[in-house]
Amino acid sequence: MTSSAISRPASPDPAAPRPASPDPSARARRGVEDGDLPPGLRVVVLADDLIWSTRLVETLTALGAAPLPIRSLDRLAGANASHAVVDLTARAYDGVAAVRAATGLGLLVLAVGQHDDAAMRKAALGAGAERVLAYRKLFEDGPGTLGRWLAATTAP
Repeated sequence: MTSSAISRPASPDPAAPRPASPDPSARARRGVEDGDLPPGLRVVVLADDLIWSTRLVETLTALGAAPLPIRSLDRLAGANASHAVVDLTARAYDGVAAVRAATGLGLLVLAVGQHDDAAMRKAALGAGAERVLAYRKLFEDGPGTLGRWLAATTAP
């Protein structure tokens, strides 16, 4: 009876360099290539919910934008920005009025709200929002979604 040798792959050399771990901002840049966003692109984040606002600010920062979080409409006029992400379901301000105010100042607006509120979506679009997305869309693919929107609206 002959025995056959089982060949095993060689163990990795502990001294060999390990592959670099992915850049932490790489996921956030999905959908945005280097150079797609103008340096210092200012984006207002109008949201009165601290957790949601923080998430949006962190995502925008990772994309290379310069977010400006505000929680009320009175600070919108002095924001010195070109874009705004507006939370439609805030308690501190009327979401549709916020979209109207932002577009009236010349800002390009992406609004976020409840997925099942068709009336709010229609009103926000009527007030000038370029897009109205469900919270879930930004939760699941915020970096890609925001990156593509910013890249498309800042392309020469």
